Amino acid sequence: MSTSATESAWTLLRNRGFAMVLGYRILALLSYQVVAVSVGWHIYQLTGNTFSLGLVGLAEVLPFFCVAPFAGYLVDHLPRRRLGMAACTALALTALVLVGAARHWWPGTPLWPIYAAIALTGMARSFLSPIYNALFARVLPREQFVRGASLGSVIFQTALVCGPALGGVLVGVGGEALAYGVAMVLALGAGAVLFKLRVDEPGPPKESLPIFASIAQGGRFVWNHPIMLGAMALDMFSVLLGGVVAMLPAFIQDILQHGPEGLGILRSAPALGAVGVGLWLARHPLHKNAGRILLWAVAGFGLCVIAFGLSRSFWLSAAILVAYGICDGVSMIVRSTILQLATPDDMRGRVSSINGIFISSSNELGAFYAGTMARLLGLVPAVLLGGAAILMVVGVTAKRAPALRRLDLKDLH
Repeated sequence: MSTSATESAWTLLRNRGFAMVLGYRILALLSYQVVAVSVGWHIYQLTGNTFSLGLVGLAEVLPFFCVAPFAGYLVDHLPRRRLGMAACTALALTALVLVGAARHWWPGTPLWPIYAAIALTGMARSFLSPIYNALFARVLPREQFVRGASLGSVIFQTALVCGPALGGVLVGVGGEALAYGVAMVLALGAGAVLFKLRVDEPGPPKESLPIFASIAQGGRFVWNHPIMLGAMALDMFSVLLGGVVAMLPAFIQDILQHGPEGLGILRSAPALGAVGVGLWLARHPLHKNAGRILLWAVAGFGLCVIAFGLSRSFWLSAAILVAYGICDGVSMIVRSTILQLATPDDMRGRVSSINGIFISSSNELGAFYAGTMARLLGLVPAVLLGGAAILMVVGVTAKRAPALRRLDLKDLH
């Protein structure tokens, strides 16, 4: 397949293996997102207690963190396609348990089956990205990794927009059981795509270390790779400190004076920006000055956080969040491309799991940080402080990580 400058994202999809890997990713993400939005509604309908909603996140994140390092090890040592099918089956089983909870298969209204299903979701989710990243590298040649990462980012952001919307519509039309049933079908569909996928998979590493030593080997690789470590840390701190999205309900009511329809628009705006820049970069991939572009993108992300905190106009705020999503999309694409190009094939699972822990910790802790700072300082000062802190992180990273600052992606080929 041609890799000329005029090659479009659609040309990449002529690669049947790559199209199927993307199909697996979007179906699995849609299944997870439908469950995520539906289970929150379900729990709150049963309890009317916001603390119960907080336990949903805890029930998923703790198993994710516990399983993720071992998931990476297994992805590097077992057939990745079969392991992905098993993870999709676990997602489908999760949805089936939730169907039972919605249909009252157990007497009364017990919450334990719901929380158990959420915990299983966290375990299964720890496998999804490592498997995607490992298969991605087997279906595309290295010279197409940059465009492939851009298109993968588009798929990811599209699922983040469509999944919650689909879940909300399904709950509204037919209740929680219908939403969970559709999520089960989507998960089985993701597994079926992997079943049909034909890809040349490497065997297990020739020198197999004990499991904990092998996990530690992945950690040392990331720690001793200044470009990868710098990119991961930069992304982690920017998301941790720039938790604007978590505060949108408060901004809508207290600052912008809009209703729930306005919240929906603002929640979609960052993904719109990220999808747009992903499509652009799939056609015009980055190669030169990728490190500087990454630093400027994260600096732009911080400036967008500050601008959003200062805005009092709804539509200006929406436009700022589109720019926020563009900057975040550039950061995600550059970081994922670095991950693909710099990671040896026999370590993709472990390195991807470490990357997943970075991302998940920043998302979950970022929401907690934003809420805590808003409580201590007030809503707008907390957001402004977060944006200023992001700019400081960019400055420190640019100074302390010269290899990242000078990075051209062609240097990683």
